Amino acid sequence: MPEAEVRFTFGLWTVGNRGRDPFGFETRPSLDPVEAVHKLAELGAYGVNLHDDDLIPPGSTAAERDSIVARFRDALEQTGMRVPMATTNLFSHPVFKEGAFTANDPKVRRYAVAKTLDSIDLGVELGASVYVMWGGREGVECDAAKDLRAALDRYAEGVNLCCAYVRDQGYDLRFALEPKPNEPRGDMLLPTVGHALAFINELAFPEMVGLNPEFAHETMSGLSFTHAVAQALWHDKLFHIDLNSQRPGKYDQDFRFGSEGLRDAFYLVKLLEDSNWPGMRHFDAHAYRVEDHEGVWDFARGCMKTYLILKEKAARFHDDPDIGEALEAAKVSAIAEPTSPNGLGSEAIAAIRYEQFDLESLGAQGYGHERLDQLVNELLMGVR
Repeated sequence: MPEAEVRFTFGLWTVGNRGRDPFGFETRPSLDPVEAVHKLAELGAYGVNLHDDDLIPPGSTAAERDSIVARFRDALEQTGMRVPMATTNLFSHPVFKEGAFTANDPKVRRYAVAKTLDSIDLGVELGASVYVMWGGREGVECDAAKDLRAALDRYAEGVNLCCAYVRDQGYDLRFALEPKPNEPRGDMLLPTVGHALAFINELAFPEMVGLNPEFAHETMSGLSFTHAVAQALWHDKLFHIDLNSQRPGKYDQDFRFGSEGLRDAFYLVKLLEDSNWPGMRHFDAHAYRVEDHEGVWDFARGCMKTYLILKEKAARFHDDPDIGEALEAAKVSAIAEPTSPNGLGSEAIAAIRYEQFDLESLGAQGYGHERLDQLVNELLMGVR
Protein backbone atom coordinates (compact mmCIF):
# COMPACT_ATOMS: atom_id res chain seq x y z
CA MET A 1 0.00 0.00 0.00
CA PRO A 2 1.46 3.42 -0.91
CA GLU A 3 2.79 5.53 1.93
CA ALA A 4 0.16 7.89 3.34
CA GLU A 5 2.37 10.97 3.10
CA VAL A 6 2.82 10.61 -0.68
CA ARG A 7 -0.35 12.03 -2.21
CA PHE A 8 -0.91 10.10 -5.44
CA THR A 9 -3.73 11.12 -7.75
CA PHE A 10 -5.10 9.85 -11.05
CA GLY A 11 -7.43 11.46 -13.56
CA LEU A 12 -10.76 9.86 -14.38
CA TRP A 13 -9.55 10.05 -17.99
CA THR A 14 -6.45 7.98 -17.16
CA VAL A 15 -7.90 4.84 -15.60
CA GLY A 16 -11.03 5.45 -17.68
CA ASN A 17 -9.10 5.53 -20.96
CA ARG A 18 -10.72 2.97 -23.26
CA GLY A 19 -7.70 2.22 -25.43
CA ARG A 20 -8.74 4.09 -28.55
CA ASP A 21 -5.98 5.39 -30.80
CA PRO A 22 -5.90 7.14 -34.21
CA PHE A 23 -5.95 3.76 -35.97
CA GLY A 24 -8.30 1.71 -33.82
CA PHE A 25 -11.51 1.84 -31.82
CA GLU A 26 -11.93 1.28 -28.08
CA THR A 27 -10.67 -1.99 -26.60
CA ARG A 28 -12.18 -1.57 -23.11
CA PRO A 29 -15.71 -0.80 -21.90
CA SER A 30 -16.55 2.46 -20.15
CA LEU A 31 -15.56 2.77 -16.49
CA ASP A 32 -18.06 4.21 -14.04
CA PRO A 33 -16.41 7.21 -12.27
CA VAL A 34 -17.76 5.93 -8.94
CA GLU A 35 -16.11 2.55 -9.53
CA ALA A 36 -12.87 4.38 -10.35
CA VAL A 37 -13.03 6.26 -7.04
CA HIS A 38 -13.57 3.09 -5.01
CA LYS A 39 -10.89 1.09 -6.82
CA LEU A 40 -8.26 3.84 -6.63
CA ALA A 41 -8.98 4.28 -2.94
CA GLU A 42 -8.50 0.53 -2.47
CA LEU A 43 -5.11 0.77 -4.21
CA GLY A 44 -3.99 3.57 -1.88
CA ALA A 45 -4.42 6.68 -4.01
CA TYR A 46 -5.10 10.02 -2.33
CA GLY A 47 -7.46 11.49 -4.89
CA VAL A 48 -8.94 11.62 -8.35
CA ASN A 49 -8.98 14.53 -10.81
CA LEU A 50 -11.30 15.19 -13.71
CA HIS A 51 -12.34 17.12 -16.78
CA ASP A 52 -15.90 18.38 -16.70
CA ASP A 53 -16.94 15.93 -19.44
CA ASP A 54 -15.32 12.98 -17.61
CA LEU A 55 -18.01 13.18 -14.96
CA ILE A 56 -20.98 14.91 -16.57
CA PRO A 57 -21.86 13.84 -20.13
CA PRO A 58 -22.24 16.82 -22.45
CA GLY A 59 -25.88 17.76 -22.92
CA SER A 60 -26.94 16.67 -19.42
CA THR A 61 -29.81 18.60 -17.88
CA ALA A 62 -29.33 20.55 -14.65
CA ALA A 63 -31.19 17.84 -12.74
CA GLU A 64 -29.06 15.09 -14.29
CA ARG A 65 -25.90 17.06 -13.51
CA ASP A 66 -26.86 17.46 -9.85
CA SER A 67 -27.73 13.77 -9.53
CA ILE A 68 -24.39 12.70 -11.03
CA VAL A 69 -22.44 15.07 -8.80
CA ALA A 70 -24.31 13.91 -5.68
CA ARG A 71 -23.55 10.26 -6.45
CA PHE A 72 -19.89 11.07 -7.09
CA ARG A 73 -19.59 13.12 -3.89
CA ASP A 74 -21.09 10.20 -1.97
CA ALA A 75 -18.32 7.95 -3.32
CA LEU A 76 -15.70 10.50 -2.28
CA GLU A 77 -17.14 10.66 1.24
CA GLN A 78 -17.32 6.87 1.55
CA THR A 79 -13.68 6.44 0.55
CA GLY A 80 -12.08 9.64 1.90
CA MET A 81 -10.82 10.43 -1.60
CA ARG A 82 -10.27 14.04 -2.68
CA VAL A 83 -10.53 16.01 -5.92
CA PRO A 84 -7.44 18.25 -5.70
CA MET A 85 -7.49 19.38 -9.35
CA ALA A 86 -10.07 19.92 -12.07
CA THR A 87 -9.88 20.96 -15.71
CA THR A 88 -12.02 21.54 -18.81
CA ASN A 89 -12.31 19.60 -22.04
CA LEU A 90 -11.80 22.28 -24.69
CA PHE A 91 -10.50 19.89 -27.34
CA SER A 92 -12.91 17.01 -28.09
CA HIS A 93 -15.98 18.73 -29.52
CA PRO A 94 -15.81 19.85 -33.18
CA VAL A 95 -16.60 23.42 -32.10
CA PHE A 96 -12.99 23.65 -30.87
CA LYS A 97 -11.35 22.33 -34.03
CA GLU A 98 -9.84 25.77 -34.82
CA GLY A 99 -9.09 26.70 -31.22
CA ALA A 100 -10.82 27.51 -27.93
CA PHE A 101 -9.46 30.62 -26.18
CA THR A 102 -7.56 31.39 -29.39
CA ALA A 103 -10.22 30.52 -31.97
CA ASN A 104 -10.58 33.12 -34.71
CA ASP A 105 -14.36 33.15 -34.19
CA PRO A 106 -15.30 35.28 -31.12
CA LYS A 107 -18.42 33.16 -30.49
CA VAL A 108 -16.28 30.04 -30.11
CA ARG A 109 -13.99 31.91 -27.72
CA ARG A 110 -16.93 33.06 -25.62
CA TYR A 111 -18.33 29.53 -25.50
CA ALA A 112 -14.91 28.22 -24.41
CA VAL A 113 -14.82 30.76 -21.56
CA ALA A 114 -18.43 29.98 -20.53
CA LYS A 115 -17.73 26.22 -20.50
CA THR A 116 -14.60 26.79 -18.43
CA LEU A 117 -16.45 28.93 -15.88
CA ASP A 118 -19.08 26.20 -15.47
CA SER A 119 -16.29 23.68 -15.01
CA ILE A 120 -14.57 25.90 -12.45
CA ASP A 121 -17.79 25.90 -10.43
CA LEU A 122 -17.85 22.10 -10.60
CA GLY A 123 -14.23 21.81 -9.54
CA VAL A 124 -14.69 24.12 -6.57
CA GLU A 125 -17.88 22.27 -5.58
CA LEU A 126 -15.84 19.05 -5.43
CA GLY A 127 -13.01 20.66 -3.44
CA ALA A 128 -10.38 21.40 -6.10
CA SER A 129 -7.76 24.01 -5.26
CA VAL A 130 -5.88 23.84 -8.59
CA TYR A 131 -7.37 24.30 -12.04
CA VAL A 132 -5.30 23.06 -14.99
CA MET A 133 -5.49 24.71 -18.39
CA TRP A 134 -4.21 22.62 -21.29
CA GLY A 135 -4.59 24.34 -24.65
CA GLY A 136 -5.05 21.20 -26.71
CA ARG A 137 -6.48 23.08 -29.71
CA GLU A 138 -4.61 26.37 -29.22
CA GLY A 139 -2.33 26.16 -32.23
CA VAL A 140 -2.06 25.90 -36.01
CA GLU A 141 -1.29 23.73 -38.98
CA CYS A 142 -1.60 26.63 -41.45
CA ASP A 143 0.37 29.61 -40.15
CA ALA A 144 -1.29 31.94 -42.64
CA ALA A 145 -4.64 31.32 -40.94
CA LYS A 146 -3.66 32.71 -37.53
CA ASP A 147 -2.30 36.07 -36.38
CA LEU A 148 -0.07 34.59 -33.70
CA ARG A 149 0.46 37.80 -31.74
CA ALA A 150 -3.27 38.46 -31.63
CA ALA A 151 -3.81 34.81 -30.66
CA LEU A 152 -1.56 35.30 -27.64
CA ASP A 153 -3.60 38.40 -26.76
CA ARG A 154 -6.77 36.31 -26.85
CA TYR A 155 -5.12 33.46 -24.92
CA ALA A 156 -4.17 35.90 -22.18
CA GLU A 157 -7.64 37.43 -22.24
CA GLY A 158 -9.24 34.01 -21.74
CA VAL A 159 -7.02 33.23 -18.75
CA ASN A 160 -7.58 36.73 -17.34
CA LEU A 161 -11.37 36.31 -17.57
CA CYS A 162 -11.17 33.05 -15.62
CA CYS A 163 -8.95 34.62 -12.98
CA ALA A 164 -11.31 37.60 -12.65
CA TYR A 165 -14.27 35.24 -12.20
CA VAL A 166 -12.48 33.30 -9.46
CA ARG A 167 -11.64 36.56 -7.68
CA ASP A 168 -15.22 37.79 -7.96
CA GLN A 169 -16.56 34.52 -6.56
CA GLY A 170 -14.03 34.45 -3.74
CA TYR A 171 -12.86 30.95 -4.70
CA ASP A 172 -9.63 29.59 -3.24
CA LEU A 173 -8.33 28.40 -6.61
CA ARG A 174 -5.11 28.74 -8.59
CA PHE A 175 -4.58 28.07 -12.30
CA ALA A 176 -1.84 25.89 -13.79
CA LEU A 177 -0.94 26.11 -17.48
CA GLU A 178 0.11 22.86 -19.15
CA PRO A 179 2.64 23.32 -21.99
CA LYS A 180 2.94 20.95 -24.93
CA PRO A 181 4.86 21.36 -28.22
CA ASN A 182 2.46 19.62 -30.63
CA GLU A 183 -0.40 17.13 -30.89
CA PRO A 184 -3.23 17.40 -31.53
CA ARG A 185 -2.35 20.65 -33.36
CA GLY A 186 0.66 20.68 -35.66
CA ASP A 187 2.26 23.43 -33.57
CA MET A 188 0.81 24.55 -30.26
CA LEU A 189 1.01 27.85 -28.42
CA LEU A 190 2.93 27.76 -25.12
CA PRO A 191 4.94 24.71 -26.24
CA THR A 192 7.35 24.52 -23.29
CA VAL A 193 7.69 25.49 -19.64
CA GLY A 194 9.84 28.45 -20.64
CA HIS A 195 7.21 29.80 -23.03
CA ALA A 196 4.52 29.45 -20.38
CA LEU A 197 6.58 31.20 -17.70
CA ALA A 198 7.13 34.18 -20.00
CA PHE A 199 3.41 34.22 -20.86
CA ILE A 200 2.40 34.31 -17.18
CA ASN A 201 4.38 37.51 -16.64
CA GLU A 202 2.09 39.31 -19.09
CA LEU A 203 -1.19 38.29 -17.42
CA ALA A 204 -3.45 40.57 -15.39
CA PHE A 205 -3.18 38.33 -12.30
CA PRO A 206 0.18 36.53 -12.62
CA GLU A 207 0.18 35.57 -8.95
CA MET A 208 -2.83 33.31 -9.60
CA VAL A 209 -1.24 31.38 -12.47
CA GLY A 210 1.51 28.78 -12.41
CA LEU A 211 2.44 25.61 -14.25
CA ASN A 212 1.40 22.01 -14.64
CA PRO A 213 4.39 20.55 -16.52
CA GLU A 214 4.03 17.04 -17.93
CA PHE A 215 6.85 14.52 -18.25
CA ALA A 216 5.84 13.44 -21.75
CA HIS A 217 5.34 16.92 -23.14
CA GLU A 218 8.84 18.24 -22.43
CA THR A 219 10.39 14.90 -23.39
CA MET A 220 8.60 14.82 -26.77
CA SER A 221 10.79 17.66 -28.00
CA GLY A 222 13.99 16.27 -26.48
CA LEU A 223 14.07 18.56 -23.44
CA SER A 224 14.87 17.55 -19.87
CA PHE A 225 11.72 17.34 -17.80
CA THR A 226 13.72 17.54 -14.56
CA HIS A 227 15.28 20.82 -15.70
CA ALA A 228 11.85 22.17 -16.63
CA VAL A 229 10.44 21.28 -13.22
CA ALA A 230 13.47 22.80 -11.50
CA GLN A 231 12.87 26.03 -13.43
CA ALA A 232 9.22 26.05 -12.36
CA LEU A 233 10.26 25.48 -8.74
CA TRP A 234 12.84 28.27 -8.98
CA HIS A 235 10.08 30.65 -10.09
CA ASP A 236 7.74 29.31 -7.36
CA LYS A 237 5.33 28.36 -10.15
CA LEU A 238 5.03 24.58 -9.80
CA PHE A 239 1.33 24.40 -8.95
CA HIS A 240 0.72 20.84 -10.20
CA ILE A 241 2.58 18.12 -12.08
CA ASP A 242 1.73 15.31 -14.53
CA LEU A 243 3.80 12.13 -14.27
CA ASN A 244 4.09 9.53 -17.01
CA SER A 245 6.76 8.21 -19.39
CA GLN A 246 7.77 9.08 -22.92
CA ARG A 247 10.36 8.28 -25.58
CA PRO A 248 11.89 11.45 -27.08
CA GLY A 249 10.77 12.43 -30.55
CA LYS A 250 7.58 10.36 -30.59
CA TYR A 251 3.87 11.14 -30.31
CA ASP A 252 2.45 11.71 -26.82
CA GLN A 253 2.68 8.18 -25.43
CA ASP A 254 1.48 8.66 -21.83
CA PHE A 255 3.14 5.45 -20.70
CA ARG A 256 3.12 4.18 -17.10
CA PHE A 257 5.43 6.26 -14.91
CA GLY A 258 8.97 4.87 -15.04
CA SER A 259 8.34 2.46 -17.91
CA GLU A 260 10.68 4.53 -20.09
CA GLY A 261 13.56 6.83 -19.10
CA LEU A 262 14.11 5.36 -15.64
CA ARG A 263 17.09 7.60 -14.90
CA ASP A 264 15.06 10.66 -15.87
CA ALA A 265 12.25 9.48 -13.60
CA PHE A 266 14.75 9.00 -10.76
CA TYR A 267 16.18 12.49 -11.05
CA LEU A 268 12.66 13.93 -11.16
CA VAL A 269 11.58 12.06 -8.02
CA LYS A 270 14.81 13.10 -6.31
CA LEU A 271 14.17 16.75 -7.21
CA LEU A 272 10.60 16.69 -5.90
CA GLU A 273 11.54 14.91 -2.68
CA ASP A 274 14.72 16.93 -2.03
CA SER A 275 12.74 20.16 -2.44
CA ASN A 276 9.93 18.90 -0.16
CA TRP A 277 7.42 20.00 -2.78
CA PRO A 278 4.00 19.68 -1.11
CA GLY A 279 1.85 19.09 -4.20
CA MET A 280 0.07 16.05 -5.57
CA ARG A 281 1.97 13.36 -7.45
CA HIS A 282 -0.52 13.13 -10.30
CA PHE A 283 -0.30 10.37 -12.91
CA ASP A 284 -1.52 11.50 -16.32
CA ALA A 285 -0.93 8.23 -18.15
CA HIS A 286 -2.82 5.35 -19.73
CA ALA A 287 -2.64 1.59 -19.57
CA TYR A 288 -1.49 -0.10 -22.76
CA ARG A 289 -4.23 -0.56 -25.34
CA VAL A 290 -3.90 -4.34 -25.05
CA GLU A 291 -5.08 -4.36 -21.42
CA ASP A 292 -8.47 -5.21 -19.98
CA HIS A 293 -9.75 -3.49 -16.82
CA GLU A 294 -7.60 -5.66 -14.55
CA GLY A 295 -4.59 -4.50 -16.55
CA VAL A 296 -5.66 -0.91 -15.90
CA TRP A 297 -5.37 -1.48 -12.15
CA ASP A 298 -1.98 -3.16 -12.66
CA PHE A 299 -0.99 0.05 -14.48
CA ALA A 300 -2.17 2.23 -11.58
CA ARG A 301 -0.36 0.09 -9.02
CA GLY A 302 2.80 0.24 -11.14
CA CYS A 303 2.80 4.04 -11.33
CA MET A 304 2.64 4.38 -7.55
CA LYS A 305 5.05 1.53 -6.81
CA THR A 306 7.71 2.88 -9.17
CA TYR A 307 7.51 6.34 -7.59
CA LEU A 308 7.93 4.85 -4.11
CA ILE A 309 10.89 2.71 -5.23
CA LEU A 310 12.59 5.76 -6.74
CA LYS A 311 11.81 7.80 -3.61
CA GLU A 312 13.63 5.16 -1.57
CA LYS A 313 16.52 5.20 -4.06
CA ALA A 314 16.75 8.99 -3.68
CA ALA A 315 17.08 8.60 0.10
CA ARG A 316 19.82 5.98 -0.37
CA PHE A 317 21.60 8.32 -2.79
CA HIS A 318 22.14 10.75 0.10
CA ASP A 319 23.27 8.01 2.49
CA ASP A 320 25.72 6.20 0.21
CA PRO A 321 29.32 7.06 1.30
CA ASP A 322 30.81 6.45 -2.16
CA ILE A 323 28.26 8.73 -3.76
CA GLY A 324 28.94 11.31 -1.05
CA GLU A 325 32.66 11.16 -1.84
CA ALA A 326 31.96 11.52 -5.57
CA LEU A 327 29.67 14.50 -4.93
CA GLU A 328 32.47 16.16 -2.98
CA ALA A 329 34.93 15.52 -5.82
CA ALA A 330 32.45 17.09 -8.24
CA LYS A 331 32.20 20.14 -5.96
CA VAL A 332 28.42 19.87 -6.01
CA SER A 333 27.91 21.78 -2.78
CA ALA A 334 30.07 24.67 -4.03
CA ILE A 335 27.36 25.77 -6.48
CA ALA A 336 25.48 27.16 -3.46
CA GLU A 337 28.32 29.56 -2.66
CA PRO A 338 27.76 33.07 -4.09
CA THR A 339 30.08 33.97 -6.96
CA SER A 340 30.38 37.40 -5.37
CA PRO A 341 30.21 36.93 -1.59
CA ASN A 342 30.36 40.70 -1.08
CA GLY A 343 27.32 41.47 -3.23
CA LEU A 344 26.82 43.57 -6.36
CA GLY A 345 28.57 46.81 -5.45
CA SER A 346 31.45 48.34 -7.36
CA GLU A 347 34.03 47.19 -4.82
CA ALA A 348 32.76 43.60 -5.04
CA ILE A 349 32.89 43.68 -8.83
CA ALA A 350 36.38 45.21 -8.74
CA ALA A 351 37.53 42.42 -6.42
CA ILE A 352 36.42 39.84 -8.98
CA ARG A 353 38.09 41.67 -11.84
CA TYR A 354 41.43 41.94 -10.07
CA GLU A 355 41.46 38.49 -8.50
CA GLN A 356 44.37 36.31 -9.62
CA PHE A 357 43.37 33.07 -11.37
CA ASP A 358 45.61 30.04 -11.94
CA LEU A 359 44.07 28.99 -15.25
CA GLU A 360 46.41 26.05 -15.73
CA SER A 361 45.41 24.56 -12.39
CA LEU A 362 41.71 25.36 -12.82
CA GLY A 363 41.67 23.89 -16.33
CA ALA A 364 43.51 20.73 -15.31
CA GLN A 365 41.27 19.71 -12.43
CA GLY A 366 38.89 16.79 -12.87
CA TYR A 367 35.41 16.55 -11.46
CA GLY A 368 34.79 12.81 -11.39
CA HIS A 369 31.49 12.87 -13.27
CA GLU A 370 32.13 9.46 -14.84
CA ARG A 371 32.46 7.81 -11.45
CA LEU A 372 29.46 9.65 -10.04
CA ASP A 373 27.31 8.74 -13.02
CA GLN A 374 28.30 5.08 -12.76
CA LEU A 375 27.47 5.05 -9.05
CA VAL A 376 23.97 6.35 -9.85
CA ASN A 377 23.62 3.57 -12.44
CA GLU A 378 24.62 0.99 -9.85
CA LEU A 379 22.15 2.44 -7.36
CA LEU A 380 19.32 2.16 -9.87
CA MET A 381 20.35 -1.34 -10.93
CA GLY A 382 20.12 -2.48 -7.30
CA VAL A 383 23.76 -3.39 -6.70
CA ARG A 384 24.40 -0.64 -4.15
